[in-house]
Amino acid sequence: MSYYARHVFFCCNQRDGSRPCCNDKGASRLRDYAKGRVKALGLSGPGKVRINQAGCLDRCEEGPCIVVYPDAVWYHYVDEADIDEIIDEHLKKGRIVERLRM
Repeated sequence: MSYYARHVFFCCNQRDGSRPCCNDKGASRLRDYAKGRVKALGLSGPGKVRINQAGCLDRCEEGPCIVVYPDAVWYHYVDEADIDEIIDEHLKKGRIVERLRM
């Protein structure tokens, strides 16, 4: 059994400008937002959801991006509304948000 039901990794890579990077598109700020929202909803902790920062997930050109495990579902997002939809639909209800899926 997995320690967390779902583990969400936010690419928060920061590059020198030679290639796109997720952090230039607000990844760290939106990771913090997601972490706070998951905690406020009582979804965080062992057996529940964990929000983590990752280094480069190598999809920055399509990003910013996150991946949800163990489901292996990749998402791109733009703002808090997209993060809210992923939390409400995927993390709470187990339904993939097709419009944001990579």
